[in-house]
Amino acid sequence: MKGDLDRRLEALAEAAGLAEGRLPDEAVERAHAVVERAGERLGLGIESTVVALAGPTGAGKSRLFNALAGDELAAVGRRRPTTSTGKAAVWGDGAGPLLDWLEIPRRHRIAPDEPDGLDGLVLLDLPDFDSVETAHRLEVDRVVGLADLVAWVVDPQKYADAALHDRYLRPLASHAEAMAVVLNQADLLSPADVDAWRADAERLLAEDGVKGVPLVVVSAETGAGLEELRRLLAERVRAREAALARLAADVDDAVEPLAAACTEGRAPGVQRDDRAILVLRVSP
Repeated sequence: MKGDLDRRLEALAEAAGLAEGRLPDEAVERAHAVVERAGERLGLGIESTVVALAGPTGAGKSRLFNALAGDELAAVGRRRPTTSTGKAAVWGDGAGPLLDWLEIPRRHRIAPDEPDGLDGLVLLDLPDFDSVETAHRLEVDRVVGLADLVAWVVDPQKYADAALHDRYLRPLASHAEAMAVVLNQADLLSPADVDAWRADAERLLAEDGVKGVPLVVVSAETGAGLEELRRLLAERVRAREAALARLAADVDDAVEPLAAACTEGRAPGVQRDDRAILVLRVSP
């Protein structure tokens, strides 16, 4: 998988170079940015998997973060935002340079328990994406753009909010392999209501065009569903492919506007052989 990604990144860099002055500047700059970011991430290795917990105010991200870490690492609050900057729980060693790149200064090392399979997990607790503080929202957007896997944590009240679906899930539909959805606070509902909640969440994801994204129902308060979530995280950590899947999706997104500009005849200076590089070589 990495060899294929390396080939596509090389082709994307070549395509962006060919496109300079011929295709829209925004598309070219986006392609260059993807190549640069991917080079930085791959240069840090894929032994660690970065999973960011993102969600709205009151969804219980910090409580879930603590439950997964097995310690009270983050302050918990149901109404007011209590997380102003990202913090990390790290299973194992060697993630320091990666966290420096992510600009996450608050770190807690967790001695990995061999049976749980989480050695190599870097779990991030992010601010609320609907915070009244602009700086909080900007921090979420920055880290979501870098994390290997984003776990969207929602509660029964806000799981259908437009802020989540319009701002994140729908625009990131092509990144389904780099996302999961966690329905938290299941303890507040009856079993029948939980089933209805899951079904409606699946319906909304389908409407967003998000296909195949894992969906886990949990209660960070009671611990229900946490083992299923841990298994999901352990699978991604063991595979060591979450970063590659994320970067491959980034390449797909960068290729689309370049290819569209060519096929729509908006690049008269691009020759036929150049188009082959732009449209074919970068494609999966």
